[in-house]
Amino acid sequence: MNPAFQKKVKRNDRIARWVITIGGMAIIFSVIFILILITKVSLPLFLSPDKTLHASFQLDRTRNGEKVLALGVDEYLETGYTINQEGQVNFFNVSDGSAIDTLRLSSDSGSQRLISAQTYGRLNHMLVWDDGSVTIEQVKFFPFFDEQNGNQRSIRHRIEHAAVFASPADGLPVKTLARANDDGRQVRADLYRSGEFRVTIAEEEESLFGAGERVEETHLLELATAGQITAMTMSTDGMRLFAGTDSGEILRWDLADIDRPVLLEKTQAFSDQREITSLSMVFGDVSLIVGDSLGGVSTWFPVRDAGNNWTLTKIHQLTGHSQAVKQVSATPHDKSVVSFADDGLQLSHMTSERFLVGITLPGQQLVGYALSTRGNAVITLTDQGTLSCWKLDIPHPEISLKTLFGKVWYEGYPEPTWAWQSSAGSDDYEPKLSLTPLIFGTLKGTFYAMFFAVPLAIFGAIYTSQFARPKFKGIVKPAVEVMAAIPTVIIGFLAALWLAPLIERSLGAMFLSLILVPTALMVSIAIWQAARKIEPLKRVERGYEFLAVAPVVVMAVAIAAVSGPGLENWLFDGNLKQWLFDEMGTRYDPRNCIIIAFAMGFAVIPIIFTIAEDSLSNVPPSLKAASLAMGASRWQTVWRVILPSASPGIFAGTMIGFGRAVGETMIVLMATGNTAIMDLSIFNGMRPLSANIAVEIPEAPVDGSLYRTLFLSAVILFVMTFVVNTVAEIVRQRLRAKYGRF
Repeated sequence: MNPAFQKKVKRNDRIARWVITIGGMAIIFSVIFILILITKVSLPLFLSPDKTLHASFQLDRTRNGEKVLALGVDEYLETGYTINQEGQVNFFNVSDGSAIDTLRLSSDSGSQRLISAQTYGRLNHMLVWDDGSVTIEQVKFFPFFDEQNGNQRSIRHRIEHAAVFASPADGLPVKTLARANDDGRQVRADLYRSGEFRVTIAEEEESLFGAGERVEETHLLELATAGQITAMTMSTDGMRLFAGTDSGEILRWDLADIDRPVLLEKTQAFSDQREITSLSMVFGDVSLIVGDSLGGVSTWFPVRDAGNNWTLTKIHQLTGHSQAVKQVSATPHDKSVVSFADDGLQLSHMTSERFLVGITLPGQQLVGYALSTRGNAVITLTDQGTLSCWKLDIPHPEISLKTLFGKVWYEGYPEPTWAWQSSAGSDDYEPKLSLTPLIFGTLKGTFYAMFFAVPLAIFGAIYTSQFARPKFKGIVKPAVEVMAAIPTVIIGFLAALWLAPLIERSLGAMFLSLILVPTALMVSIAIWQAARKIEPLKRVERGYEFLAVAPVVVMAVAIAAVSGPGLENWLFDGNLKQWLFDEMGTRYDPRNCIIIAFAMGFAVIPIIFTIAEDSLSNVPPSLKAASLAMGASRWQTVWRVILPSASPGIFAGTMIGFGRAVGETMIVLMATGNTAIMDLSIFNGMRPLSANIAVEIPEAPVDGSLYRTLFLSAVILFVMTFVVNTVAEIVRQRLRAKYGRF
């Protein structure tokens, strides 16, 4: 051979080897880079919350000589304020404590000294004056841009008088609670030293001619309790009232009817009858926060029992304190809970039950606190007059391993469950970001697709490679491979708009065909065994078996299509779907696993068929010839010799098809109904991980909990595919070692 030609060939081989190596390494690095990227986006979900001391200074005793009853801070952490017993609201600069402004509050009766103050919602303060009157004041901050000073931003403030309640005629109560909503409804509850518990409700009657007459009713509430009331709270709209006693009881009233408040229930919250020291409502006014004398912090909400009654039930047990809880409150923007005791301040999230941050000052005892309206900071006051502002870094409080993968008892649900609901009609909803139903939906859809695709693909490959004539094989194999080029969006479109309505209309016929087709095939095979002895029919067995099978299948399907409606009318009163719901408790969803089995199975069949057929065709002819020479039939040769030898390739093709089905997006997006439920029924749909990402990612706020959870879904999908492929390769290698090269 020409040395120059040999040199050229070797050079080309080296170049090809380097190109292939570099290309392969580039693919590997690209995949690793994608994994690192999506993992990096999802990792902040699991970072620990943190707090930072933003500012700290000594409160000016000359301006705040009276006891401070309430605190507050704006969302920009620039202006804070205190409310003292003299009704003075002292605004100050958060960074250094310098005075900004002082306003004086007073009741409409002229009283100027406060007994107590309670903060709720967005800087709403319920103030109880020394004559028993109550006012509700709201402090508002708003940015102001001064055009004359280069559009420099400053924070301005004002106080709005939201509601007023007159002094009670029967003397001063020992505990008072009041709320006012935007519709003009005002509710006040008073507990007297004698044990009487009274509620006053005022609202405007509806009228066809403008503003109606204002009506006020006072009621003596039924207590039906053995203990003394030690804590009480009310929903923001004034419709529900709760009280706790020193013997561990919780009482719940419905105040919706101005003429007749109703005691809905009395619940013994704690079997050891520990004292309930503090109550508050969680953001959204569904769940109740309970603090007790042993330092426990728990949340409760009504759950429907077996008797169809709503019973207050303990749902979440949060991180507690070592001493009695003095105060509990809710953050004004999510389901987080603040608890306060002598051992410090703690912030936890109700849904995830995560302990977020704790605040203590060595050598000093906290006496008051307030959260910013955005929940990004908390301002605290100690018994020594130290006022501190803490920045909070809690990006994803609702995320934990339990909320992502475990059962969680959500508000309004009868029991703990897995649920995915990323949004709702209001801002106070409880996020439900469980990935478990999505993983279940992915595996469920894949299972039904593979259940349909694998037998057809493998048996089709066996027939094409081992029984069909070469000419017929030359037609079938390219035709099946062309199926892989059909866009999945077209398959999904046809499945959703054509196949789903067709199966829904012909449900009885479909189930009848599942019985008739196998039965017809078995009967025809039995008949064929007797008829095959006829010489002309023997030619059909030599590569043209499909000519005998196809008419049988077509005939069975035709009989099912004709007989199905009549059978449905006879057995199921003409409505199989209603029978399934009434008798089996199964709801038929038009876009269900039957549709997925056909649609996604149609997309997976070409991959499995092609790889399986190649593996079967590559088995050495000598093995087949040796088996036939030993007297084995063609089917015995296929079952005992060909299939074991080709099993590594067949298994690899099946696993590749499995990975293809796991990652499928467009078909499941269009044909499943996207219902995130965990139900094995073939009549229900599902929501796989891939479809969920496609549906949710356009609306997910960047770097929000939903956004990062969707990237975590992508990581899980990647890991699932990687594990499947790894296991497939391990099994393939073992099969190859057992059955030889092929």
